[in-house]
Amino acid sequence: MKQETLYAKTVLPNGVRVVTDELPHVRSASIGLWVGAGSSHEEHAQRGISHCIEHMLFKGTRTRSDRQIAEDMDSIGGHMNAFTDKETTCYHVRVVDEHAKFSLELLADMFLNSTFDPAELRKEQQVILEEIRMYDDSPEEMSHDLFIRSVWADSPLGEPTIGYAETVNALTRESILAYLAKAYSPANVVVAAAGNVQHDEFVERVRGLLGGMPAGPSGPQTAPPEFRPSTVIKQKDCEQVNVLVGAEGVSARDDRRYAFSVLDTILGGGMASRLFHEIRSKRGLAYNIYSAHQSYRAGGLMTIAAGTGPKTAAEVVTIIRDELAIMASQGVSDDELRRAKEHLKGGLILSLESTSTRMLRLGHSELNIGRNIPPAEAVANIEAVTKQQVDEIARHAFAPARTALTVLGPVDERFGAELDASLAQPA
Repeated sequence: MKQETLYAKTVLPNGVRVVTDELPHVRSASIGLWVGAGSSHEEHAQRGISHCIEHMLFKGTRTRSDRQIAEDMDSIGGHMNAFTDKETTCYHVRVVDEHAKFSLELLADMFLNSTFDPAELRKEQQVILEEIRMYDDSPEEMSHDLFIRSVWADSPLGEPTIGYAETVNALTRESILAYLAKAYSPANVVVAAAGNVQHDEFVERVRGLLGGMPAGPSGPQTAPPEFRPSTVIKQKDCEQVNVLVGAEGVSARDDRRYAFSVLDTILGGGMASRLFHEIRSKRGLAYNIYSAHQSYRAGGLMTIAAGTGPKTAAEVVTIIRDELAIMASQGVSDDELRRAKEHLKGGLILSLESTSTRMLRLGHSELNIGRNIPPAEAVANIEAVTKQQVDEIARHAFAPARTALTVLGPVDERFGAELDASLAQPA
């Protein structure tokens, strides 16, 4: 694979890591200020604090109001956003290369000088409560939360990133500052940039902005979660039944993740996948049917999701279970293996045309894997996956005793009996 970029990494004396992916032929720059802390690192009483902090960094600094932050970004035609997940938080911008310096300064100001004004905090807590209500009105979101909370019941990885109304309401400026001191230490910070940026020059800018942060502890860690193959049936008044079937996956640092990606692609990763063909194309039972393998530092999940009608939900569950059993007993074909590899390689290569995607790869790789994974190495690892590896994963992960089921929607107590009276336990 042709090497078209220049990757570089520098660690500042206080522990801040700076990683860049230089593309001198483009006119854009994507910059991300990452923290290796997310919802899985929170105490139960503070559920949602990482997400709340993400919101509050946009609410004003010592020298900028929230409106000024927005106007400063609009004035250069850039795009700014942020996200919080279970193990990381990222504040990111995409701008024309000539505005990269200004954008980095703006991110650093928000990161270092946010005031966390109590009045603004109260307003933002109300915004987050509306966000929670929005999720509660989305059966698809609810079903995923219900699923992950059931299979990772005793792990903070199983808790919702957004938190709960009561825990979000209980947050104070003091609790936020205490969490920041613990989680937002330099050793837990990565600044990633992709696009028309020059590494040494970018490092000096980061050094001038963040190099004065006092060194602190390394980031919080999460113990590997225990996967529990539970069955949950929950009634909700909505139009569709949301079905999730899942199995234990592997962490972001496990080399088997490439074989899991191939398995995921064959099972439900596209229009040629087994589940798409059997459930949507052949029988017309669902519009939305897919699988996904999610990898975190502490663990991973393989999830199959479908939305279908109340009268066809039991049939969909049965088809999914049957397909998993067939894959576990018979494995995959050589043709499926070849097509899945090409699908994954093509998707990776095409995604590299986006500076934002490259920046996200840099940050995720540094925090979740501990090093950069060059595209050529990722392609080689995909190509190296064997049929034997995929078959062994399917045989282990898709054994009936190791799979979990969550069903949410307009179903009644008889639904579980239709599936398997010995397994279904209404929530």
